[in-house]
Amino acid sequence: EEQGRLLKDRPDQPKNPKVLRIAIIGAPNAGKSTLSNQLLGRKVFPVSKKVHTTRCKARGVITYEDTQLIILDTPGLTSPLKAKRHKLEEAMLTDPRDSVKHADLVLVLVDVSDHWTRNCLSQEVLKCLSQFPQIPSVLVLNKVDLLKKKFILLELITELTEGVVNGKKLQVGSAFKHNSSSSAETVLKITGASPPENRAHESPCLQETDKAQGGSSSDNSSDMRASESGLVTEAQGPKPYECRDLKNMKGWPRFQEIFMLAALSGEEVDTLKRYLLMQAKPGPWEFHSGVLTSQSPQEICDNIIREKILEYLPLEVPYGVTQVTELWEEGPSGELLIVQNLLVPRKSHMMMLIGRRGTVISRIAQEAGQDLMNVFLCDIHLKLKVEVKS
Repeated sequence: EEQGRLLKDRPDQPKNPKVLRIAIIGAPNAGKSTLSNQLLGRKVFPVSKKVHTTRCKARGVITYEDTQLIILDTPGLTSPLKAKRHKLEEAMLTDPRDSVKHADLVLVLVDVSDHWTRNCLSQEVLKCLSQFPQIPSVLVLNKVDLLKKKFILLELITELTEGVVNGKKLQVGSAFKHNSSSSAETVLKITGASPPENRAHESPCLQETDKAQGGSSSDNSSDMRASESGLVTEAQGPKPYECRDLKNMKGWPRFQEIFMLAALSGEEVDTLKRYLLMQAKPGPWEFHSGVLTSQSPQEICDNIIREKILEYLPLEVPYGVTQVTELWEEGPSGELLIVQNLLVPRKSHMMMLIGRRGTVISRIAQEAGQDLMNVFLCDIHLKLKVEVKS
């Protein structure tokens, strides 16, 4: 009831409000929901190692002083063929593009630990970016903590940006390129975004090299950093976007910034958050400052239970489970009583979901109940039943 009231209430915005709508897109399982939860400071989006954990777009809301960030956590961009294989709703194909259409900024998330996909943006991501080239976009390299050879990051930047960031051409020097002992921290100082109070609207690697080329007597330190990094920029005039065959493209040459972080541990997420707050423009808030997400409590509950089902069931089995809430009420001591029926298409699936002596379904209920307690901040009594669809 409280959540419903807050969603209906008029925003309690200050005199000069600022707002930024952010669409987070990327391949399935790149870490979009994990990053959204870290930015929000609380788990409100489901997270799983399996693809397509997020089934529809949901909004997270960050309100800080006079600024409101609206995060559009979208399903992973997928093709119609893969959507049919995983029995995904049509919304899985349309929601990401609808989110980008209404966004002020697009974050493109890439999992750099996946050596099969990290060297190029997916065709779905490129198609989405090419449909809305006028919307500013930022490249976010996720899971950098899992990379043993940090110099790979510079090669990935060159490929994923087609060698162009913020309208300037990048060149990777061989001195840095082959230094396998370089730490992630070193790379971040060169190409990651510095705190907004110390920066203009340019990528830090470009700022530093521009300063070095300027020849100012006070910029010797910038000169040193630019030469050590091996990154050189050449100014390029703004050119209109030319439609090319997307099949021949590996990256996107219109990214304004590059960030490197580890969403799971929270490393460098605050740097990205400060940048996003600085990008907000004057405009009315959409939500009351007490709102954390546009989801209803029931939707949050469904997502958390489904997250556990995805974790404990093999292969394609969890994608065929239908959730039906039979009971949702407050108990005499303020606890939340929830009974949910899980419908599966086959008896064999039911046996897998229940597990030997009920071990699997008990573990799902226990873990989901604990997560729901952390979200709703009250005692949860969760009961799960399993049936074969009639």
